[in-house]
Amino acid sequence: MQTLEAVETRRSVKKYDPEHKMTEEEIQKLFSAAILSPTSFNIQNWRFVVVDDQETQNKLMEVSWNQAQVGDASLTVLVCADLHAWAKEPGRYWKNAPEAAQKAMVPMIGKFYEGNDQLQRDEALRSIGIAAQTIMLTAKEIGYDTCPMIGFDPVKVAEIIKLPEDHVVGMMITIGKATEPARARGGQLDYNEVVFRNSF
Repeated sequence: MQTLEAVETRRSVKKYDPEHKMTEEEIQKLFSAAILSPTSFNIQNWRFVVVDDQETQNKLMEVSWNQAQVGDASLTVLVCADLHAWAKEPGRYWKNAPEAAQKAMVPMIGKFYEGNDQLQRDEALRSIGIAAQTIMLTAKEIGYDTCPMIGFDPVKVAEIIKLPEDHVVGMMITIGKATEPARARGGQLDYNEVVFRNSF
């Protein structure tokens, strides 16, 4: 499947085959692609909690307004981010770069983020969004459907997945084999209403 075809055919699917299980090879392929997603300063602050245990999926479903796709999907993924990734051994993010690049970039990381909680959170959410789209398009490429979700209690989800205090949950994505197609598109805004050249 070509990238544009994946973009055009990716839809938010709500009905999945609860008996279908993804192979470990497919899961590895999915998240090997996800970790290629770009992040500012290459801090790789996304963290993915991949839930395929039925008991845990059922607990997540309960705190997601009992939306069936959370329990029926092959995987329920919590796309999270480490808010303090920028401060955790930042040299490792540039370990394969030329020495001059390491010396220039690594010290800049702390100067950019330290003391700015809002920027740290904004960066986390930007990274989560990019990674989530990578996950969904890769899933489509390997024959799976997805549904990005914010319809859940973030506090209770954090408890279920034992989220560290310095992490945040950005969204949930269900992944599996669709048993029903997505509904017709609700209606896209006109191209000229959302695309501007050089300024508004």
